Amino acid sequence: MRAVEFDTILTDEGKIALPAECQGDVPAGQQLRVVVMWEAVAADEAWRSTGRLRFEESYSAEDVVYEQLMHEARNR
Repeated sequence: MRAVEFDTILTDEGKIALPAECQGDVPAGQQLRVVVMWEAVAADEAWRSTGRLRFEESYSAEDVVYEQLMHEARNR
């Protein structure tokens, strides 16, 4: 599978425009897999921060053994 990455906008009609500089890279008639990503809004960031804080609060001193195992596995 090949990939082309570009920035564009979603129109009011719900269409995503393929920039002219990418059109030669994508053969006409090919089936495409589309992944749409956009910047998170402030509410998403607040939700993620709260989730991370709760996750970190549950981390205990005994959990360091898992980190040690991870580092040992990398060094093999």
